[in-house]
Amino acid sequence: MMIISFVKYPMSTARTFLHSLSSSPFHHRHRRRRLLSTSSPFSLPLKPLSFSPLSTLPQQVLFSSHETQDNNKCDISSTGFPESFNFDESFDSTELKKFETPAVEVSELEDIPDQWRRSRLAWLCKELPAHKTPTMVRILNAQRKWLKQEDATYVAVHCMRIRENEAAFRVYKWMMQQHWFRFDFALATKLADYLGKERKHLKCQEIFDDIINQGRVPSESTFHILIIAYLSSPGPSVLDEACRIYNRMVHLGGYKPRLNLHNSLFKALLGKTQGSSKHFLKQAEFIYQNLISSGLDIHKDIFGGLIWLHSYQDVVDMERIAALRAEMRSRGIQESKEVLVSVLRACSKDGDLEEAERTWSKLLSVDPSPPSQAFVYKMEVYAKIGEPMKSLEVFRRMQKQLSSTSVAAYHKIIKVLSKSQRLDLAESIMSEFINSCMKPLIPSFIDLMGMYSIASLHEKLESTFLRCREICAPNQTVFNIYLDSLVHTGNLNRAEEIFNEMRDDVAISLDSRSCNSMLRGYLTSGEYVKAEKIYHLMHQKKYDIEIESSLMEKLDYFLSLREKVVEEPIRPKLTKEQREVLMGLLLGGLQMRSYGERRRRVHAIHFDFNEESRIHAILKGHVHDEFHEWLGSHDLTGDGTDDIPSSFTTISHSCFTFYADQFWPNGCPGIPKLIHRWLSPCVLAYWYMYGGYRTSSGDILLRVKGSREEVANIVKVLKAQSLDSRVKKRGRVFWIGFLGDNATWFWKVVEPYILDKLKDLLKAGGKSDGSLEIQSVNFDSGSESDEKNSDYNDADTSQGLF
Repeated sequence: MMIISFVKYPMSTARTFLHSLSSSPFHHRHRRRRLLSTSSPFSLPLKPLSFSPLSTLPQQVLFSSHETQDNNKCDISSTGFPESFNFDESFDSTELKKFETPAVEVSELEDIPDQWRRSRLAWLCKELPAHKTPTMVRILNAQRKWLKQEDATYVAVHCMRIRENEAAFRVYKWMMQQHWFRFDFALATKLADYLGKERKHLKCQEIFDDIINQGRVPSESTFHILIIAYLSSPGPSVLDEACRIYNRMVHLGGYKPRLNLHNSLFKALLGKTQGSSKHFLKQAEFIYQNLISSGLDIHKDIFGGLIWLHSYQDVVDMERIAALRAEMRSRGIQESKEVLVSVLRACSKDGDLEEAERTWSKLLSVDPSPPSQAFVYKMEVYAKIGEPMKSLEVFRRMQKQLSSTSVAAYHKIIKVLSKSQRLDLAESIMSEFINSCMKPLIPSFIDLMGMYSIASLHEKLESTFLRCREICAPNQTVFNIYLDSLVHTGNLNRAEEIFNEMRDDVAISLDSRSCNSMLRGYLTSGEYVKAEKIYHLMHQKKYDIEIESSLMEKLDYFLSLREKVVEEPIRPKLTKEQREVLMGLLLGGLQMRSYGERRRRVHAIHFDFNEESRIHAILKGHVHDEFHEWLGSHDLTGDGTDDIPSSFTTISHSCFTFYADQFWPNGCPGIPKLIHRWLSPCVLAYWYMYGGYRTSSGDILLRVKGSREEVANIVKVLKAQSLDSRVKKRGRVFWIGFLGDNATWFWKVVEPYILDKLKDLLKAGGKSDGSLEIQSVNFDSGSESDEKNSDYNDADTSQGLF
C-alpha cells in the first residue's frame, strides 16, 4: 500500500501524467491499491472566514434600514451608534490540528489487467472534465456495459486530484443511479470536503445528506467545512442552515467543534440586524455553553455579544445579564462602552432606574461624552417610572453636551411627552424636529396624532395630518388615525374619501383597522347597505371584525331581512391585478408548491423575500396585503409590516393550476410559450421589483430562469414593444439587460406600476447608493458560469449568448 496526497496539477501536467500512466510498464504490480489519505489539503486547518455581512456593524445595519422605511414603530435603538464587536486577530486564529479523514482506496491504472479498459479509463479521465452535465451523462451512459464501481471511483478520484470537483460530483451522482453502486463513505467524505472548500454548499449538503441517509455519521471535517461554506454564501437562510448543522455536529456526531468554528458562527449571528439577531439568542447561548464545556478560551466579545442579544429581547432577563457581567469580571475582562450601552438598553426595557444610574456612572468613567444612544435609553428609563420631565432634562443635557441631537432622541422625547399629554412641549419639540430637516418624521407625527385623538382635539389632529401629507410619504397608520377621528366625529363623507384613497393607493392600502372603522361608522349612522359591502370585503380578506356587539346585532338583523347567509364562505377568485402580480413575480423567481397525486394535484404559491433587501422589505408588505385572502391562518399577521415574515405560502387552490402548468411545468421553472400575451407593463414592473436590479451606472437588469429558446422568445416580445435588450447567461440564470437609453425607456414603461416607495430606489439612470447592485455583468463577453453569483446552483454550465 502506498500513500498518495492530492497535489494541484495544472491541466497540461495532469494530462501528461495520465498519458504516462496509460503507457508506462507495469513496474508497481505488487502495489495493488492506491490511497487518498489524510495528507490531502483538507487535512490542513480551515481559517475562519471574513464573513462579508460582518463588515457592517449590527447597529449600522439597523440604522440604514430605518432610514429607508417609514416605520410605524420607532425603536429606540435606531440611533446609528455603532456597537462594534472587535473580533480581532486572536479571535480568528486558526488551529493547527489536522482533521482525521478516511482514506479512499483506488486501483492503480497499470494494475488493471485489460489494455482496452486502461485506455478507456484514461480517455474518460481526459474527456469528462471538459464537458457539461448533459454531455457527461451521455458519455457515462454509453460506458454502462463495462464501467463498474472501481472504474467510476477511479475517474471521480482523478477529477478531484486535478481539482475538477464539479466533474467528480457529476460522476458520483451518476454512480449512485447504477444497480451496482455500493456506498463508499471515504469517497463521499472526500468529495463533500472538496466541494465545501470551494464553497459549493448545496452540493456539499447533498452528499452530507447522502451520508446520513446511509446510516453513517459524517466526519468532523465534513461538518466543519459545510458550516464554513454556508457562512460564506449569500442568501437569506444560510445562517439558519449553518446553525442547524452545527447543532447536529454536537448532538448527532458527538464532536467538539474547534474554537475558530465556534467563533465564526457566533460572529455571523451578530452580523444580522437587531430584529433578526435577537431570534438567535438560544443559538448564541448554546455556542457559549459549548465553549464552557470544552474548556476553550472565550473571547471578550462573546460576552459582549450575548449581553447585546439579551438587551434586544422583548422580555429582558436581567438576572442572566448580571450573571454574564459577573463572569466577565471573574475572568478579568473590563466592561467596554458597548457592553454598558447594552446594559442601559436592558434597563430601559425593564424600568430598572437603580441599575441604570449605576451603569450610567460607569459609562461616564469610561467615556465622558457618552453616545447619543445612551441618553435615549436613560430617557426611556425615566419614562417607564412616570417622570417625563426628567426625560426632557436628559434630552436637553444631551443637546448641550453633544452639541447635536439624533433622530432617535427626537422620536423618544416626542413619544414620552405625547403619552404624558404634555401638548405644548410635544408641539414645540416637534417644530424643532421638523426645522432640523432630519428624517424620518412619521413616527413622531403618529405620536402627536395619537395624543390629539386621546385629548379629542380633532381639529389639531386634522391639521397635523395635512402637515404630515405635505412633507412625508403616505403612511397607513397616519391615515388610520385620521380615519378613526373622522368616524368618531361623524364626518362620514370625508371618511369615505380617505377610505377610498387608501384602497386605491398601493403605498397605503387597507387593513383590518380601516375596515373596522368604516364598518362602525356606517352601522352607527344607519348606512346598512354600505355596511354590508364593507362586511363582505372584510369577510373576503379574512379580517377580524372588532366592533361593539350592539352594532353587530344590527348588522345581523339587516342581513337576515335580506335573506343573506353571512356564514357562507365566498369562493376566492384572482383579480386582474393579482394575476399580473403573480406573473411578474413568477418570472422573477417566485416558487410554487404542489400537493397530491398527479391527477388530483393542487398548487400553492410560496412567496419568499430576501430579508436583507430594502426593496423586498417594502414589496412584501404590498404583496401580503394583495393576497391576504389567499393566505392560511398561520401566515396572517397583524397590521404592521414589521410583523410580516420573509416567506409565506397561500392555500392550495385550483386557481393556481394554470400558473403551475405555464410557469412551473414538471416542477421546474419555465417560461410560457404564450408569454407575448401576458408580458404587460404591470407584469414587467413586478418582475423588476422582485427579480431585477439597478446597477451603479443606472442600467436595469432582469433575472430569469428558462431555456435559451424561452429567453429568446422574451427578448423578441420586448423587441416588439420597442424595448431593446442584451442577454447574458451565468450558470442556469439569464440576465436581460437594458443598457443606457434602453434602461430609460424601460423605466418609462414600468414606472406607473412601481410602488411609490420604490421609485427612487429603482429609477433608471442617476446614482445608486450601492445597496441595489449585484456583481457587474459584462454583456460584451461570452457567457459565464458562476455558482456564487446565481441563486440557482445547479451544475449546468452550458454556454449561450444571443
